[in-house]
Amino acid sequence: MNKQPEVEINQKIRDREIRLIGEDGEQLGIMSAEAANRIADERNLDLVKISPQAKPPVCKLMDYSKYKFEKSKKEKEAKKNQKQNELKKIWLSMTIDRHDLETKARSAAKFCVAGNKVEVSIRMKGRQQAHAKLGVGVMHDFYSIIEDVCVIEKAPTTEGRNILMIIAPKKQV
Repeated sequence: MNKQPEVEINQKIRDREIRLIGEDGEQLGIMSAEAANRIADERNLDLVKISPQAKPPVCKLMDYSKYKFEKSKKEKEAKKNQKQNELKKIWLSMTIDRHDLETKARSAAKFCVAGNKVEVSIRMKGRQQAHAKLGVGVMHDFYSIIEDVCVIEKAPTTEGRNILMIIAPKKQV
């Protein structure tokens, strides 16, 4: 796992001099770590090193448990907003039956409702390559079933032995 380095607090701060910032953000000046710890004890707060690379290191007076909670809350929010939509794949055949096509279309509609894009592919075998237009027709039949929840992002195109189409969720108004 990728564990972040632990933040130094209170007596764990061993630097000779630190720059101290109060709980309201005001500069309290440069002082020894011991003096800063005394100030933190008087105010019933923790001394937290927030910028260890600075010269001298910057420490702030704050409630450490509240700081950790806020930090974890921000990280969770950032992780939630970072979610990437996946590209789901569905394979069809040129000789697919109507019911099977509807079943695959329903699963593609579920993917679109969940916010994912769907790549629909048909692999042509043997003589089917000479009749690629039939495959494009199957793609259009597939799309006509789910056009109420999806839009075509990339129209059906033939690439080698495959016919590909990408559909995406409709934008909500």
